[in-house]
This record gives sequence, structure tokens and C-alpha cells, in this order.
Amino acid sequence: MTFKNAYLAEVMETVIKRNPAEPEFHQAVKEVLESLEPVVERHPEFVKTGIIDRMVEPERVIYFRVPWVDDSGKVQVNRGFRVQFNSAIGPYKGGLRFHPSVYAGIIKFLGFEQVFKNSLTGLPIGGGKGGSDFDPKGKSDQEVMRFCQSFMTELQRHIGADTDVPAGDIGVGGREIGYMYGQYKRLRNEFTGVLTGKGLTYGGSLVRTEATGYGLCYFTEEMMNAAGKSFKGSTVVISGSGNVAIYATEKAYQLGAKVVALSDSSGYIYDPEGIKLDTVKQIKEVERKRIKEYLNYHPNAEYFEGCGGIWSIKCDIALPCATQNELDEEAAKALVANGCFAVAEGANMPSTPEAVEVFLKNGVLFGPAKAANAGGVATSALEMCQNSMRYSWTFEEVDAKLKNIMVDIYKNSAAAAKEYGHEGNFVVGANIAGFMKVAKSMYAHGIAY
Repeated sequence: MTFKNAYLAEVMETVIKRNPAEPEFHQAVKEVLESLEPVVERHPEFVKTGIIDRMVEPERVIYFRVPWVDDSGKVQVNRGFRVQFNSAIGPYKGGLRFHPSVYAGIIKFLGFEQVFKNSLTGLPIGGGKGGSDFDPKGKSDQEVMRFCQSFMTELQRHIGADTDVPAGDIGVGGREIGYMYGQYKRLRNEFTGVLTGKGLTYGGSLVRTEATGYGLCYFTEEMMNAAGKSFKGSTVVISGSGNVAIYATEKAYQLGAKVVALSDSSGYIYDPEGIKLDTVKQIKEVERKRIKEYLNYHPNAEYFEGCGGIWSIKCDIALPCATQNELDEEAAKALVANGCFAVAEGANMPSTPEAVEVFLKNGVLFGPAKAANAGGVATSALEMCQNSMRYSWTFEEVDAKLKNIMVDIYKNSAAAAKEYGHEGNFVVGANIAGFMKVAKSMYAHGIAY
């Protein structure tokens, strides 16, 4: 342990004992607790009332089976999860992830991160997360529909527009949200904003598809502008090729940058002339194929098996948008050696602690996930607002609100870092800024809460 504060060290030890074999959750908690040492010294009331002891323990963990029938008539059984982590500042809010890697520890790590991310948006939403070890890849639309309907048949007991509002995440896009929303409406006989990321014809919000990628670039641009730098004229490497990566690429181009690489779980493409985004959208959003197909359209590009090598490409800005712990210490050193001056996380915790340390020690501008990728959940909350009003804002109105939120997240994170003696460290700043709002609310609610 690296804690100077005995109370925080004790909390961390308890987390590890109570949650064995959940390294992602341990990693997420440790990073936050390390940032809170100056806060604990200044606010002994948080220790006395056990605020942090309570904050690392989910309010509720729901674990259920999901039986469904595949196209051959065989019964399949998956596991479903919903972790309702903290509702101190609003109803639980966080995505659903459908991926074979999903287990309780992943969902708890994501839910814990979501608490602080949602707080940073300034909007009244608590933190939660959910999902299943179901893999939608290779499944027919009918199989995905049957799974989603079975999943929602159980989940609908535990969610609601003023209780818990899930959204999408890895493996859960517009198709899956539509199937789940239809089942919820069928079972509950109510038309409410219980899910976000909905289609525009039934309560969805403009910009929601683009929100995480756009928000990532808005945060990164603000962070760079404060240091006298910009996307304009910069070379960018982005990992992933899903929703976040695609729209981060789109916004980076709009801000004057050139994106030269994207990836998926099989490998990565490098196009020194600049990635052709229309081609990527066709491959990923329409055809649902692997990124390697890009070479069929642009044979002068290069494809490499495996994902890690993408960080060896020379760039000014790196945006990891694939999955947790994808960018390790070796990759971070390669980015630094190649002159990368800014890294911002589009995925959840994509950089290992060792990689983050490399960036901070070498003066790389670093935007942590809970701040940099909060645009998705921020726009989800704006979708909730529109659903409550039975009203829709224009694309330009939502985009402007999103940009303002991301700029404020940067400013609040920077201010918190400076106030607590860590100026320029946005990891510490984001953790403290997110924590304080939740902690003060929990304190006001009393110990029984």
C-alpha cells in the first residue's frame, strides 16, 4: 500500500478482503482513495461519519440469470448484473455492457467510476452499472432480441425513471436499447424515460450517439488550450472503432486534426494520409465487420494483427477509446518517446496505473476517463430532461450544452487539483471534484443513509 493516511489504508484493505479476485474494482478504488488524502486531512467529519467506508460499498447488487433460446432452438443461459452504487445526488445512472468479459468485479469497477463521473457533470444523477456476459457478436437480430427481452424481464423490477436509468455501453447500441425498451414498455404499461440512448422516434436525444466522442474532444481541447496547444494541425491516434472512437475521430477532424489509426479487438489500421471516416462508419455501423476490411477500400493503408502496437505510431495526441487497461507502461513510454503531448481517456480506465505515472512524470497532459469521457452520460441526463418535459432540443442546442458541461468539468477538475496542492494533475482534480459533491450529500442525509 502507498497510503500515508491510516484511515484510507484501512478502507482499502477492507475493499480487498470483501471483494476478492476483483482486480479492476481494487484498481479503481485505490486510484480514488490515493487522491483523497488531502481531502481527508481537511475534512475529519467525513472520517467520523464513515463517508468513504460507505462510498466504496454498493447500495445494492442485483445478480440474475438470463435464459433465452437461440436460432437452433437450444436454451442458453447467461448472467445478468445491475450494481446500484450510489444515489446520494440522484437516481442511479450508468450503462449496460454485453461482453464475455463481464463479471461482478467489472460491473462494480464501472459503477464506482460512474459515481464520480456523474457527479462531475454537475447534473443530478447517481452512479450505477450493469450488463451481462452475453456476446452479441455473431448473433442474429432475432437472437439478440430474445436475449434482450429476457434480460429486461428481470431488470424491469429494479429500474425506473426516478430510480435507475440504464443506458448503453460496449455491446449495447441502438438495436439492443430498442429491444429492451420495447419489453419494458410491454411489461410495465408505461412510456417513461427509463432508458437513454433511445431512438429519435421514441424519446431519444440528438447528439447522444456522438456525445462521448465529441465530449472527449471538447475536454481535451480545453485542457490543451490552457497549455497553449490544440487539435489544429496535430496528428492523433485513437484506439477502438466503436461509437466513442468513431465520433472522437469525427470531432478531431472538425477541430483541425488528422487521425491516422483506429483499432478493434483483432488489430489496428494505420493510414498516414488520414483515416477515411465514411469507410469506417460503413464497416462498423452498417456492415458490422472487422476493421481489417478498411484495406479493401483503401489498399495503401496498413493493417497489423494485435492491438498494443497502435501506441508505437508517432502522434501528438493519443485517445484510448477501446477498453480497460489497454495502454500499459511500455506503451506510455513509447508515446512519450515519440513526442505525444496529450492523452485523454475515451474508454473507462484504459490506462494502467503505471502508464498514468509515466504520463504525469513526463509532463504529458492527461485527461482521466471519469472527466474526459463524461460526455455520454451528460447527454443521457439531457435526454432524461427532455423526456420529463416531453420536449426535444435541436442538435445545436444539445451540442452546446454538452460542450459547456465538458468545459466546466475541465475547469472544476483543474481548480480542485490546484486547491488541494496538485496543480495540473487532473486525475487528482477529477477525483476530488467528483467526490466532494457526493460526500456532502451523503453527510447531509445522515449516517443511516
